[in-house]
Amino acid sequence: MRASHNAPVPTAPSPAHTDEPDETLMLRYAGGDMGAFDTLYGRHELAVWRFVFRSVKVQAVADDLLQDVWFSVARHASGYEVKAKFRTWLFTLAHNRLVDHLRTAKHHASLDASDEDARSLADTLVADSGFGPVRQLQSREQAAALIAAVEQLPLEQREAFLLQAEGDLSVQEIAQATGVNFETAKSRLRYARASLRQHLKEFAS
Repeated sequence: MRASHNAPVPTAPSPAHTDEPDETLMLRYAGGDMGAFDTLYGRHELAVWRFVFRSVKVQAVADDLLQDVWFSVARHASGYEVKAKFRTWLFTLAHNRLVDHLRTAKHHASLDASDEDARSLADTLVADSGFGPVRQLQSREQAAALIAAVEQLPLEQREAFLLQAEGDLSVQEIAQATGVNFETAKSRLRYARASLRQHLKEFAS
């Protein structure tokens, strides 16, 4: 996150905050504890970045959106209340910023996925989403095909899937973050999984 006079600049997470829950850290930050913000940023920065990056597919845009999300955390700190998990609240901010961006963006570049990025997503699919065994990706073509399967999902399905895969949110938390009811969130996630499972058949062992 780039330096700004409007938002804190993360340094390194404070060892004193390592074991504290996110919600406690956010309340500490709201009270002026900058070390608490650094710890929160260290815990969640990568997951939020991956969520927005796999939605906009342009690294520079994802970087800017990530910065905006953490600016929002800073702006809303004084009014923060523990009504849900901090992670749900954080990804709600990310969702809102992403929606604003997609309303105005006219063109989106295709994602040029690295092998490492694709393998990371494959690991996420297997570990978090019940896709069953997936053998090691053996070529860049396979890696690109895997990322493309996620990219080709309808926006609402892709977002629901990424909120689970990257944000580790439950269906109820996805519903909260995206402003829909439980059944709608569940349906979007079910369709996304079914589509991805179909695309992943060639990788099954």
